[in-house]
Amino acid sequence: MADGREGNSDADALFKAGKFEQAGRAYEEILKTDPKNMQAARRRGYIGLLSNRFPDAEKYLKMALELAPDDKDANRFLADCYIRQDELALSAPHWRATGDEVFAKWFAAVSGEPYQIHGDIARVSFAQMDPFPLVEALVNGGPPKRFVPYTGAPWLGMSAKVAEEAGLSPVASQKIDYLGGSAWQYFGVLDSFKLGGIELRNIPVEWSETDTGEESNDGIIGTWVFYHLLTTFDYAGRSLILRRRTPETATQVRAAAERAGAQPLPLWLAREHMCHSTGSIAGSGPRVVAVPIGGTGEIAASMPGETAEQLRIRTDYDRPVETFAHSHPVVAYPCYPKEIRLGEAVAKEFYCMTNPSQPLAPFGFDVWAHISHSFYKPYNVTLDFTGMNLYIARGKAA
Repeated sequence: MADGREGNSDADALFKAGKFEQAGRAYEEILKTDPKNMQAARRRGYIGLLSNRFPDAEKYLKMALELAPDDKDANRFLADCYIRQDELALSAPHWRATGDEVFAKWFAAVSGEPYQIHGDIARVSFAQMDPFPLVEALVNGGPPKRFVPYTGAPWLGMSAKVAEEAGLSPVASQKIDYLGGSAWQYFGVLDSFKLGGIELRNIPVEWSETDTGEESNDGIIGTWVFYHLLTTFDYAGRSLILRRRTPETATQVRAAAERAGAQPLPLWLAREHMCHSTGSIAGSGPRVVAVPIGGTGEIAASMPGETAEQLRIRTDYDRPVETFAHSHPVVAYPCYPKEIRLGEAVAKEFYCMTNPSQPLAPFGFDVWAHISHSFYKPYNVTLDFTGMNLYIARGKAA
């Protein structure tokens, strides 16, 4: 079986540049003349997955696995394809093929329909804005708990104390690195999670034990919850708005965004939970940027060292900041791009961070910056995971 990497160079270059539609067509042309090109099949399936085009994703990822059944990336992409469609049991053998026995056990343990939605709309006020937004939610009908909404995390997660109060039992567990130490992480299934007028039932959840003492929040709400709904982070209105995903609600949101002067931006979802769109950094023109919405931080964006160097962004190397990224220690530096733009939303001369060890292409394509919490404050941002569009408009959501 030929891997085909050398013959795929033009298609790979398009993919790395974030020109996914063009890259997809290029991989299709390669497969017409070289149907055993596993790398082209896997990459074409990945492109389908980025835009939630599930039939495309399944077709090409299964083609890749026929050629290389043990390929970890193709198995991981297909596992993700199934969990996005709530076919959790189908994902389990593919997680196992990647070596992720914990995810395999977790998703195999979810019986019946996951993420059952009850109610039509919820508007939940932020209990605080900084250092991160907080919303109140009910866990298994208990007293209100405070959660951080954040698309930079995948699952619905909570503290061990909240999990114990909710009567949760783990179906899988693992020990992980955490802030220079370690922590046990547990996985189970929650009966009920209620945010205002929306209740979700039968939800995969995570909780963990840490040695950091009393936390300022009770958990985190990640992308897996948000992509089951039409989600608006209404920063200007200090609230989280959740609606059922229907063609009608998507049309209403699009019309409201257009009235506010916001055009639809592309939305891509990589590696289970990381949202991306197109933006501009320091006059770069359209580039792929990550859009982790919610979460924490006084910066408008973080960016790889390559971004700061290539775009000649003023960076203060005399003032290193020792911090953590993905629970691992890093040294970053303040930087000051003249402009950051996402659609018509803009921040000028805003404090940012650059991390020289941060890769430019973490998912195979260049990601020039991660636009962060403080950038969004004058705006409302809607994520439409049906049409795969992002809308950002100034002011409160309609």
